[in-house]
Amino acid sequence: MYVCNCNGIREREVRAAIAAGATRPAQIFKACESRPQCARCVCDMNRMLRDEAEALRYAAE
Repeated sequence: MYVCNCNGIREREVRAAIAAGATRPAQIFKACESRPQCARCVCDMNRMLRDEAEALRYAAE
């Protein structure tokens, strides 16, 4: 599934960037060697970042 249609960034690429340490959408764009264009995907990226942070929090318990 595409997260960012403007840059062709797929969900797996976003998840890989998060796993590599990205904590903000800007870092995800940098990891994918792209820049935000329309920014519609930023909300989805933030959701994915929150979901990952929550999963890590539960794993630490």
